[in-house]
Amino acid sequence: MQSNEVEYSVSTNRPPARNRSRRLLRAGLTLPLIVLSPLAVASAEETDSEDVTRLAPLSVSAARSPVPIETVGSAVTVITADQIEALQIRQVDDALRLVPGLAVSRTGSVGGLSQIRIRGSEGNQTLVRIDGIEVSDPSGGSDFDFGHLLAYEIERIEVLRGPQSALYGSDAVGGVIDITTKRGDGPLSGSLRTEAGSFDTREAVGTVSYGDRSFDALVSAQSFRTDGISSADERAGNPEKDGYRNRSAFAKFGWRPAEDLEFALVGRTVRYRTDTDAYNTLPQDDTDDLTTGTQTFLRGEARYALADGRWRHKIGLASTEHDRDYRDGDRITSTYLGRRLKADYQTDYGFETGAIRHDLSAGLDHERENARTWSSWAPGSIVKHDYESTGFAGEYRLGLYDQLFLSAAGRYDRNGLFDDQHSWRVTAAWLIPGTDTKLRTSYGTGIKNPTLFELYGYTNTYRGNPDLKPEEATGWDAGIEHSFLDGRLVVDLGWFRQDIENLIQGSGSSSINLPGTSRINGVEASMTIRPLSWMDLRLTYTYTDGEDSKGEELVRRAPHIASADLTTRFLDDRARAGIAVIYNGEQKDWAYDTNYVPHPVTLDEYTLVNLTAAYDLTDTVEVFGRIDNLFDEEYQEVLGYGSRGRAAYAGLRMRF
Repeated sequence: MQSNEVEYSVSTNRPPARNRSRRLLRAGLTLPLIVLSPLAVASAEETDSEDVTRLAPLSVSAARSPVPIETVGSAVTVITADQIEALQIRQVDDALRLVPGLAVSRTGSVGGLSQIRIRGSEGNQTLVRIDGIEVSDPSGGSDFDFGHLLAYEIERIEVLRGPQSALYGSDAVGGVIDITTKRGDGPLSGSLRTEAGSFDTREAVGTVSYGDRSFDALVSAQSFRTDGISSADERAGNPEKDGYRNRSAFAKFGWRPAEDLEFALVGRTVRYRTDTDAYNTLPQDDTDDLTTGTQTFLRGEARYALADGRWRHKIGLASTEHDRDYRDGDRITSTYLGRRLKADYQTDYGFETGAIRHDLSAGLDHERENARTWSSWAPGSIVKHDYESTGFAGEYRLGLYDQLFLSAAGRYDRNGLFDDQHSWRVTAAWLIPGTDTKLRTSYGTGIKNPTLFELYGYTNTYRGNPDLKPEEATGWDAGIEHSFLDGRLVVDLGWFRQDIENLIQGSGSSSINLPGTSRINGVEASMTIRPLSWMDLRLTYTYTDGEDSKGEELVRRAPHIASADLTTRFLDDRARAGIAVIYNGEQKDWAYDTNYVPHPVTLDEYTLVNLTAAYDLTDTVEVFGRIDNLFDEEYQEVLGYGSRGRAAYAGLRMRF
């Protein structure tokens, strides 16, 4: 497997701080593989080192402009297309299970609501971007539902942990998930992938690609369907299967009429249908409930560079739309429409004074969100709410002698609903001379405005609270990374803490700000090992201790989470095989009584084992297969919702 690197762009006008390969640390920490890891290290000592010089990997989210990962003082993890493909990951939230500090909560099977929590923060305290587009739903909980995002045509997923409102404004309390899709490259070409398997699952993906020095284009379409399982846990006596349908299309274009001028356009649309079960009180009942919806994401962007690339400008316009209907059979019971239109401008300037590097970034953005809801519980009325905000942000980055890298960022936000807000962040990274050791630390503040739904939304059991205040957070982390054996073994240890004031929680039929401070502490550990040139092993472990201001354990954040994945290549790289292990410890969740008052319950721990294999029949034809949940584990990630048992899939990929 290739290391998770992005080539260092010439346009940044900066040489890499070090010409050495780094892998970020992502995979699992499970006992059997930990026992084997010393043997793997011993094997690495017997293997000749690879004589390869690699360009420095970049982070695209940890600063206002791309920077080498080794100079970043925040905790960053990158998942590449190679890793996604080697493990045959078909849903993005399954890829995120391999990242330290992340907890995944999925309601039922494919297509069920899927939330991601970073370092114990809430799902709507995570900012999610796809190709620079903020994709959260203004008409819902203002979080992004990963249930409909399938992992096709993704180039890389970058996860930035810790409060990042100084860079991105509201929502980035826990961190940022930044997804970059592939772009056209090389002569006109195409590919077709088909797959089928358990639960009558069928998938097909077709792609056409082209790219040269002045123009690139990639167009792709995907169809996915499965009969699925019962969304309400079958063990509670719910035999009815709840299916899922997803049809997506994606296009990305780039045009470079001159060396220092580029225009880009990207768009994605998703249409889905999800069969669901009502969630009221336990045990659940099978119903004819279903959800249909569309998601549309668009962004246009222009970049221009001056002064031999030292002074760069970027201007963009992005649109997000979520449109969904909740149904009882053929009858629509409620409709939600959320839209966001955001314009942004940024300028960057970099220069050197001797051995000192200076980079300055400044930008502004303006966005308008609106939500429209209709419900049969209040027939004849359509409720509309709008929200506008303007943000001004700046960052200064200082590099001293290619060893010490400092940054300071600040942001000022104005909006029509709340008081003006300020946020800031500072980071430091030290590459200790004469060693392969990096020390890093960051400290920052975060802001999460109440969502339009929390303020004004309603259902048959919920009414919004217009008196809610924004959530405010402060957080810090510190870590050490060290590489052994010419980078074949990399270890990363980190500590973090986050305090959140005015945490918003459900309370009966509405939401309230909890008085006091909610505190979250934790430890992240990860390891990457390449014992042989044809083998990669990644392990991660996260301990999270989170309590609200009343001392109650935060729900759906397991204190102990671990993962491991091992990928291999053999027969001259024509054959590949892998295994992934996911461990999720016991965690709390809410059970609601008939008055919708929550009471804590404990969900059992679980361990999932997935196997993959692939073989190239020719240079253009590949066959592959996988087994998910090998040991048929029964578990719940959200109280009352079932999960898929053992499943097998096989497929064929053709390139032309």
